[in-house]
Amino acid sequence: MAYNQFTLDEVKQRLGVTVREEPELFARVTPVPVSDLLREYLHDAAPLALAFSTEKARSEMIIAPILLEVRRQRKGEVSLFSGAEFSVDPERGLAGFCDYLLSLSREQLSIEAPVVAVVEAKNENLRLGTPQCIAEMVAARIFNERRERPLAEVYGAVTTGDVWRFMRMRGATVEIDMTAYYLRDVELIVAVLLQMVRTPL
Repeated sequence: MAYNQFTLDEVKQRLGVTVREEPELFARVTPVPVSDLLREYLHDAAPLALAFSTEKARSEMIIAPILLEVRRQRKGEVSLFSGAEFSVDPERGLAGFCDYLLSLSREQLSIEAPVVAVVEAKNENLRLGTPQCIAEMVAARIFNERRERPLAEVYGAVTTGDVWRFMRMRGATVEIDMTAYYLRDVELIVAVLLQMVRTPL
């Protein structure tokens, strides 16, 4: 079993996760200015990606540039991985390749703890991408603990490129922000992602 094969029932039963829907989980986050580079790129690339309507186009032309902006704003303190293998506990199904991982580390050659999972929703369906993201968040929590860098909170995001949904895991409870964040509010999307990769206390 791999991350993308989990259903919501399976993450609850097999991984012991409790799921709670929380409206406006990140409502207190203040939008941050984004670079002219990102704004100009999205102005040209996003309409093309949405017109192509392929996962590859959305991934390369929308999602990756936004995550690069997060890395840029953190001045290289965050590493970004795309399509990386993240096999943490294969016996529990916590294995496979992740669409994107953000790691609070400068190291780019290997994944270091802690990590934020970002899942590209397949078939433009956020609901279908949610259990995959939760499974990757559970794996991130285990990964962090094994590296002796446990965190009180682990974060995740599911996106179609033009729509984003964010999650926070505390213990065995995953809170899903039921607010949809749209690409037109990219300053807010970047702000939430920046909060996820803030330096832990």
